[in-house]
Amino acid sequence: MFVNFDSLPDNSRIWIYQCNRSFSDSELQEISEKLKAFLEGWTAHGADLQSGFEIKYKRFIVIALDQQVNAATGCSIDASVKFIQELEKAYKVDLMDKMNVSYKQGEYVAYKTLTDFKKMAKDKAVSKNTIVFNNLVNSKAEYAEFWEVPASESWHSRFV
Repeated sequence: MFVNFDSLPDNSRIWIYQCNRSFSDSELQEISEKLKAFLEGWTAHGADLQSGFEIKYKRFIVIALDQQVNAATGCSIDASVKFIQELEKAYKVDLMDKMNVSYKQGEYVAYKTLTDFKKMAKDKAVSKNTIVFNNLVNSKAEYAEFWEVPASESWHSRFV
């Protein structure tokens, strides 16, 4: 069952998919409609999953699930991954590769391979103060507090 993202509790489970490029306004509208339709019918063993989404910076798809209502199962998680893979094909984007890094350059969100990010850190093109996106957060509360942080406060710290 689709609900407003902001209405979900802080302990909701989070999945973050970062895109290798920004979505256009028309793509954002289409993707939002597809996400609403998917989440409206998302179930675990026939039970509705209370879930919502937001798209940040025209680049990050964030899905939240209130596991106190019903928890995700292997099959429901597989269904969500299949849905994201369908978005990848439809929009010719990469949403599943976790070996890439997004970070801020002013108000612009940059996207690099982990290898390129490491080289940039070595060359001092990024620093411990560079704002990075920690897509490994697990809950809505962690997402609010620890998703967009200086590199020194995330797993990226080992490179800067």
